[in-house]
Amino acid sequence: MARKNVFGLAESDASTTVENEPPFANSRPLAGFEKPLKRASPVGAISQSLGGINEKAQRVDELERRLALGQAIVELDPAVVDSSFVVDRLGVSAEEQEMLVSQIRDHGQQVPILVRPHPDREGRFQVAYGHRRLAAIRKIGGTVRAVVRDLTDEQLVVSQGQENNARTDLTFIERSFFASRLEERNFSRDVIMSALGVDKAALSRMIALVDRLPSELIEAIGAAPGFGRTRWAELADLIDEKSKKARALKAILEPGFSDMKSDERFQAVYDQLRKSRDKARSTVWRTEAGRKAVRISETSDTLKLAFDKMIEPEFGAFVETRLSALYQDFVRAKETTGTGD
Repeated sequence: MARKNVFGLAESDASTTVENEPPFANSRPLAGFEKPLKRASPVGAISQSLGGINEKAQRVDELERRLALGQAIVELDPAVVDSSFVVDRLGVSAEEQEMLVSQIRDHGQQVPILVRPHPDREGRFQVAYGHRRLAAIRKIGGTVRAVVRDLTDEQLVVSQGQENNARTDLTFIERSFFASRLEERNFSRDVIMSALGVDKAALSRMIALVDRLPSELIEAIGAAPGFGRTRWAELADLIDEKSKKARALKAILEPGFSDMKSDERFQAVYDQLRKSRDKARSTVWRTEAGRKAVRISETSDTLKLAFDKMIEPEFGAFVETRLSALYQDFVRAKETTGTGD
């Protein structure tokens, strides 16, 4: 049974298109894949000249050379194209994606995607950039126009990052999260800097900020195009306390949260954490002599007592030994007043 051809040529290479041809015993590799040469009918094969065979072989040689240089555009079946091993986007709005679908449906795919032969799955490809275009083609139907290059992992992520930088298409948090993911995969800082087009200091700040935020929170909020480094840093400041982290992760599970737009999700979490900070109070307890012996700090989650040993060195230890008795008094008071559960 003939093996289905996994890609054909663009219009400029129509003379060498060989899709849906019968198998040919003496097939030759093309860009790492077996590609049968067009053969004549049984009658025509008798009269086919050696010059014609040589001419076709030369055309295939030229195509192989152009593919190796990344100059040829081929038509791929989207079913044999896989995503990059590291995703740079934190989601795309349905409206934006539908707009791209409409553009490609009306005007065709103007810009090819970049792929490489899949390093682990023979006969398949892996995207370096063009995930949105690939998704649009899958919805529309038909083949996707692509440039095939033999890329290392490092070359793939650099191409992926630089293409997005050229289009200024990723938000601050997407770029930072992409950098963090690459570092988790043990890519060098030099490779990551090349991919993102940033210097060492900027990259360090980006990764350090992401490290302060739970990854599930970043993924739940998404790209947040309306918020840059300053606001994400403010959110990280708000979430530094463990209690605030739990509150933020609870917020993303609230009904309707996922239905919001990305900027709205960021604002909802930010407002929730800021609200709890605004409720905080700070005061002091003074002795009868007016000395500030205990500083009291309260938030929506905690109440802290800080005993000043310079004022009363043993007072804190004294209260500590009385905690059990104080708690029993508290329980009895609740039962008496009927404020218990």
